[in-house]
Amino acid sequence: MNQEPKCPKCGMENSYYDSSIMQYVCPDCSHEFSIENADEVVDKTPRDSNGAELLDGDSVTLIKDLKVRGSSQVLKRGTKVKTIRLTEDHEEVDCKIEGTAMVLKTCFLKKG
Repeated sequence: MNQEPKCPKCGMENSYYDSSIMQYVCPDCSHEFSIENADEVVDKTPRDSNGAELLDGDSVTLIKDLKVRGSSQVLKRGTKVKTIRLTEDHEEVDCKIEGTAMVLKTCFLKKG
């Protein structure tokens, strides 16, 4: 049975102690944490790049040019995205841009 603490970021039980950095490491999400921080509760509220809370139906703006995987399309900085939908992953949102369904990372979005 694993006596190591669960990862506070993803909740997986595969963490191990790395003596070279004197911290626990989660191989699933690459999160590094100390035993003092292992019991912290991680905020799962979806937030934009500025820390504003995102809700279903919000409008957001891209803060960076993003290449679309699998195509030559580039989403330009400043593109307004209306009516986002939250997903189970607090770091991603569903949306439609020019009629195409996409998943965007919240770190590249600004509310408003």
